[in-house]
Amino acid sequence: MTAHRLPSQTARNAADAGSPATVGRTEANSPATTTEAEPGSSATTRVESGSSATTEAESDFPETAGQAESSTERAVPTPTAPSDTAWPVVVPHPGPPAKPPARADETRIERAFGQAFRRVTGSALAPYQSAVIRIGFAATWLFFLLREWPNRHELYGPHGPWNGDMARQLIGGNEAFSILTWTDNLGWFELVYGLAVAASALLLVGWRTRTMSVLFMVGVLSLQNRSIFVGDGGDNVLHLMAIYLVLTRCGQVWSLDARRAAKRVQRPGGRPERDVTGVVLWSALGLFLAVTQVLGLSGLSWFGPGPFPNVGWGLTLWVFWLAHGVWWAARRYAPGEPRTVLDMITKLVHNGAMLVIVVEVCLIYATAGWYKIQGSRWQDGTAVYYPMHLDYFSPWPELSRVLADNGLMIMLITYGTVIVQVAFPFTLFNRRLKNVLLVAMIGEHLSIAFLLGLPFFSLAMITADAVFLPTVFLVWLGARITSVRDRVLPRRKGDTAEQDRRAAVGTP
Repeated sequence: MTAHRLPSQTARNAADAGSPATVGRTEANSPATTTEAEPGSSATTRVESGSSATTEAESDFPETAGQAESSTERAVPTPTAPSDTAWPVVVPHPGPPAKPPARADETRIERAFGQAFRRVTGSALAPYQSAVIRIGFAATWLFFLLREWPNRHELYGPHGPWNGDMARQLIGGNEAFSILTWTDNLGWFELVYGLAVAASALLLVGWRTRTMSVLFMVGVLSLQNRSIFVGDGGDNVLHLMAIYLVLTRCGQVWSLDARRAAKRVQRPGGRPERDVTGVVLWSALGLFLAVTQVLGLSGLSWFGPGPFPNVGWGLTLWVFWLAHGVWWAARRYAPGEPRTVLDMITKLVHNGAMLVIVVEVCLIYATAGWYKIQGSRWQDGTAVYYPMHLDYFSPWPELSRVLADNGLMIMLITYGTVIVQVAFPFTLFNRRLKNVLLVAMIGEHLSIAFLLGLPFFSLAMITADAVFLPTVFLVWLGARITSVRDRVLPRRKGDTAEQDRRAAVGTP
């Protein structure tokens, strides 16, 4: 490869005009040519061995492209040896990877499977939807724990109405998981409750989402399985989603992890900076898990009851712990093929978990709708009338009475609820109709929160519905929230243009 330099006056003019640097590449035994690029255009000269020089020019403006093409006629002879002055070379941003060429004997089904595999392993789909699920369920659990803080001993404490011995007998029968049954010590209960609050708050803001999602799951399962009679229906949804969240990459956007990744400073050797906090947290959790295994505490068997058949909670937690360590080591010491393979696996797991969440929400609505159809009160259009006359579900008695006295409204709400729940799973492939029913379901749950006094159930269901929200709407919503935040808390003068670009798409 022979390096060429423009004449000094031409180079100074190009630098003053702000035009990008142009690099000429020639093959062996071929004539060397150079081209001059006008401001706002980019030119690339490619010479094949034994052939004449050809030029490809691209520009945002037609007239500029024409000038670039005409400049190819002014070939400059090979200059003398370059001086010590080194001109900067602007490397263009690589475009999307080219699709591999299709084989001649490849069938349409094989081609479709190949494209689907590349899609599910090439990117973590639905980043904004997974972030909304993370924020929504973490907020739901956090607000519930804070509201019940004065009543925590009666609800989950070792000396409450549902005492520790009764809880252990029940868990021994249904094989559920709860670390609260390890001891009846009051200090242990306060520690677990406090850690559940902290894990919810940290998952909400997206700090160490991989670790916090596991701790969030442990807190949800431990408290709910300790007292299974405390709940309003939304706890069942939260119970399932807490497990699914562990398998998702829910911190890609709208999280402190995303902000830290954008600001991460690379070391001169190419490695990321040392993560002391992550190493300490990972080591402490591994030590705690090892101690509990040595002590033989209940619920941590390797091949006993667990989230999967013949896979106990002890084995599951060790797999999560080792996976986090392997991922950290691959990012730091193996940035090539090992990290690429691990990244593909995590993307595949994330996309599978998001698909499971979608299917789970559809099953919730489908089963609820079909069970309602079988009820006589739902068939005659009066089902909504009765809960409005229960004192326990009437935070606003006068409003409930006014609404219940309107027979037409009661009938419309009753039949509308059944129609929306039964029809929603069948409208997923019709975007407009799906969005209309989605708005109707969110409005239904808002009315349940307000009229029946079930805010946490409604918040959990609205969060589950959010997995179907359009990405365009979520990006727009994120941008609006970011603009409000910038007005209230102006950013520092040192913020970069990259932060402005991320704020425009809703990334903190």
